[in-house]
Amino acid sequence: MKPTTIKGKAIVIRDENGKSIDSIDTDMIFHNKYLHITDINEMGQYAFDNLEGWEDFATRDIGEILVIGQNFGSGSSRQQAVDCFVALGVKIILGESFGAIYKRNTINAGVPLIESQGIMDETNPPIDTEDELEINLETGEINNLTKGTIISAKPMSKVQLDIYKAGNLFEYGRQL
Repeated sequence: MKPTTIKGKAIVIRDENGKSIDSIDTDMIFHNKYLHITDINEMGQYAFDNLEGWEDFATRDIGEILVIGQNFGSGSSRQQAVDCFVALGVKIILGESFGAIYKRNTINAGVPLIESQGIMDETNPPIDTEDELEINLETGEINNLTKGTIISAKPMSKVQLDIYKAGNLFEYGRQL
Protein backbone atom coordinates (compact mmCIF):
# COMPACT_ATOMS: atom_id res chain seq x y z
CA MET A 1 0.00 0.00 0.00
CA LYS A 2 1.18 3.50 -0.77
CA PRO A 3 2.29 5.69 2.15
CA THR A 4 0.05 8.50 3.39
CA THR A 5 3.08 10.57 4.35
CA ILE A 6 5.31 11.65 1.48
CA LYS A 7 8.80 12.95 2.03
CA GLY A 8 11.01 14.53 -0.60
CA LYS A 9 12.81 17.49 -2.01
CA ALA A 10 10.78 20.45 -3.32
CA ILE A 11 11.07 22.23 -6.63
CA VAL A 12 9.23 25.56 -6.54
CA ILE A 13 8.01 27.12 -9.78
CA ARG A 14 8.59 30.88 -9.69
CA ASP A 15 9.44 33.52 -12.28
CA GLU A 16 12.86 35.18 -12.63
CA ASN A 17 11.85 37.71 -9.93
CA GLY A 18 10.92 35.00 -7.42
CA LYS A 19 7.16 35.51 -7.81
CA SER A 20 4.62 32.75 -8.19
CA ILE A 21 3.66 31.92 -11.78
CA ASP A 22 -0.11 31.54 -11.60
CA SER A 23 -2.53 30.08 -14.16
CA ILE A 24 -0.03 27.71 -15.73
CA ASP A 25 -2.25 25.95 -18.26
CA THR A 26 -1.91 22.47 -19.72
CA ASP A 27 -0.37 23.87 -22.92
CA MET A 28 2.47 25.35 -20.84
CA ILE A 29 2.85 22.07 -18.94
CA PHE A 30 2.83 19.82 -22.01
CA HIS A 31 2.59 21.62 -25.35
CA ASN A 32 0.15 20.31 -27.94
CA LYS A 33 2.97 19.81 -30.45
CA TYR A 34 3.97 16.72 -28.41
CA LEU A 35 0.53 15.11 -28.25
CA HIS A 36 1.62 12.43 -30.72
CA ILE A 37 3.81 10.92 -27.96
CA THR A 38 1.99 8.02 -26.32
CA ASP A 39 4.77 6.44 -24.24
CA ILE A 40 4.58 7.93 -20.75
CA ASN A 41 8.32 7.36 -20.29
CA GLU A 42 9.04 9.78 -23.15
CA MET A 43 6.71 12.53 -21.91
CA GLY A 44 8.86 13.80 -19.04
CA GLN A 45 11.45 15.42 -21.28
CA TYR A 46 8.80 17.87 -22.53
CA ALA A 47 7.41 18.99 -19.14
CA PHE A 48 7.18 22.80 -19.00
CA ASP A 49 8.79 23.01 -22.46
CA ASN A 50 6.36 25.86 -23.19
CA LEU A 51 6.74 27.75 -19.86
CA GLU A 52 9.04 30.75 -20.11
CA GLY A 53 12.09 30.31 -17.93
CA TRP A 54 11.39 26.62 -17.31
CA GLU A 55 11.98 25.13 -20.75
CA ASP A 56 14.87 23.09 -19.30
CA PHE A 57 12.78 21.74 -16.42
CA ALA A 58 13.29 18.07 -17.34
CA THR A 59 17.09 18.47 -17.26
CA ARG A 60 17.11 19.96 -13.76
CA ASP A 61 17.46 18.01 -10.53
CA ILE A 62 13.76 18.48 -9.92
CA GLY A 63 13.01 16.65 -6.71
CA GLU A 64 9.87 14.73 -5.85
CA ILE A 65 7.53 17.51 -4.73
CA LEU A 66 6.31 20.08 -7.26
CA VAL A 67 5.25 23.34 -5.60
CA ILE A 68 3.15 25.70 -7.71
CA GLY A 69 0.82 28.70 -7.43
CA GLN A 70 -2.83 29.31 -8.25
CA ASN A 71 -5.00 27.75 -10.95
CA PHE A 72 -2.40 25.18 -11.99
CA GLY A 73 -3.43 22.98 -14.90
CA SER A 74 -6.21 25.16 -16.26
CA GLY A 75 -7.18 24.66 -19.89
CA SER A 76 -7.60 21.41 -21.76
CA SER A 77 -8.06 17.97 -20.28
CA ARG A 78 -4.90 16.42 -21.74
CA GLN A 79 -3.65 13.58 -19.58
CA GLN A 80 -0.07 14.15 -20.76
CA ALA A 81 0.05 17.24 -18.50
CA VAL A 82 -0.13 14.83 -15.57
CA ASP A 83 1.84 11.96 -17.06
CA CYS A 84 4.90 14.08 -17.87
CA PHE A 85 5.45 14.64 -14.14
CA VAL A 86 4.88 10.97 -13.36
CA ALA A 87 7.60 10.15 -15.91
CA LEU A 88 10.00 12.45 -14.04
CA GLY A 89 9.33 10.88 -10.64
CA VAL A 90 7.21 13.65 -9.11
CA LYS A 91 5.44 12.06 -6.13
CA ILE A 92 3.05 14.86 -5.23
CA ILE A 93 1.93 18.29 -6.43
CA LEU A 94 1.48 20.99 -3.81
CA GLY A 95 -0.26 24.19 -4.87
CA GLU A 96 -2.60 27.01 -4.00
CA SER A 97 -5.35 25.85 -6.39
CA PHE A 98 -5.85 23.66 -9.44
CA GLY A 99 -7.94 23.67 -12.59
CA ALA A 100 -10.90 21.34 -11.94
CA ILE A 101 -10.19 18.90 -14.78
CA TYR A 102 -6.47 18.80 -14.02
CA LYS A 103 -7.17 18.10 -10.36
CA ARG A 104 -9.48 15.21 -11.26
CA ASN A 105 -7.06 13.78 -13.86
CA THR A 106 -4.16 13.91 -11.42
CA ILE A 107 -6.04 12.21 -8.61
CA ASN A 108 -7.42 9.60 -11.03
CA ALA A 109 -3.83 8.87 -12.14
CA GLY A 110 -2.95 8.13 -8.51
CA VAL A 111 -0.86 11.26 -8.01
CA PRO A 112 -1.78 13.14 -4.83
CA LEU A 113 -2.51 16.87 -4.85
CA ILE A 114 -2.50 19.04 -1.77
CA GLU A 115 -4.03 22.51 -1.77
CA SER A 116 -2.76 25.21 0.55
CA GLN A 117 -3.85 28.80 0.07
CA GLY A 118 -0.91 31.17 0.48
CA ILE A 119 1.74 28.49 0.02
CA MET A 120 3.59 30.75 -2.43
CA ASP A 121 3.02 33.94 -0.40
CA GLU A 122 6.23 35.48 0.86
CA THR A 123 4.52 36.47 4.13
CA ASN A 124 4.53 32.79 5.11
CA PRO A 125 7.81 31.05 5.73
CA PRO A 126 8.43 30.30 2.06
CA ILE A 127 9.19 26.87 0.66
CA ASP A 128 12.31 27.02 -1.44
CA THR A 129 13.65 24.66 -4.06
CA GLU A 130 15.62 21.85 -2.41
CA ASP A 131 13.79 22.19 0.92
CA GLU A 132 13.06 18.76 2.33
CA LEU A 133 9.32 18.41 2.97
CA GLU A 134 7.19 15.81 4.69
CA ILE A 135 3.50 15.95 3.73
CA ASN A 136 0.75 14.06 5.52
CA LEU A 137 -2.04 13.40 3.01
CA GLU A 138 -4.59 12.58 5.72
CA THR A 139 -4.09 15.69 7.86
CA GLY A 140 -2.72 18.13 5.27
CA GLU A 141 0.22 19.00 7.50
CA ILE A 142 3.30 20.11 5.55
CA ASN A 143 6.45 19.88 7.61
CA ASN A 144 9.37 21.80 6.12
CA LEU A 145 12.20 19.77 7.62
CA THR A 146 14.82 22.16 6.24
CA LYS A 147 13.36 25.27 7.89
CA GLY A 148 11.63 23.66 10.87
CA THR A 149 8.22 25.11 9.98
CA ILE A 150 4.79 23.55 9.64
CA ILE A 151 2.16 24.70 7.15
CA SER A 152 -1.48 23.68 7.23
CA ALA A 153 -3.14 22.52 4.04
CA LYS A 154 -6.38 20.91 2.96
CA PRO A 155 -6.09 17.14 3.41
CA MET A 156 -7.13 14.73 0.69
CA SER A 157 -10.68 13.41 0.95
CA LYS A 158 -11.31 9.75 1.76
CA VAL A 159 -12.13 8.82 -1.84
CA GLN A 160 -9.06 10.71 -3.12
CA LEU A 161 -6.90 8.81 -0.64
CA ASP A 162 -8.52 5.51 -1.62
CA ILE A 163 -7.79 6.14 -5.33
CA TYR A 164 -4.20 7.10 -4.51
CA LYS A 165 -3.69 4.03 -2.28
CA ALA A 166 -5.11 1.75 -4.99
CA GLY A 167 -2.68 3.20 -7.55
CA ASN A 168 -5.19 4.95 -9.82
CA LEU A 169 -8.91 5.15 -10.56
CA PHE A 170 -8.96 1.93 -12.60
CA GLU A 171 -7.35 -0.09 -9.79
CA TYR A 172 -9.70 1.52 -7.28
CA GLY A 173 -12.68 0.48 -9.43
CA ARG A 174 -11.44 -3.11 -9.52
CA GLN A 175 -11.55 -3.18 -5.71
CA LEU A 176 -15.23 -2.27 -5.53
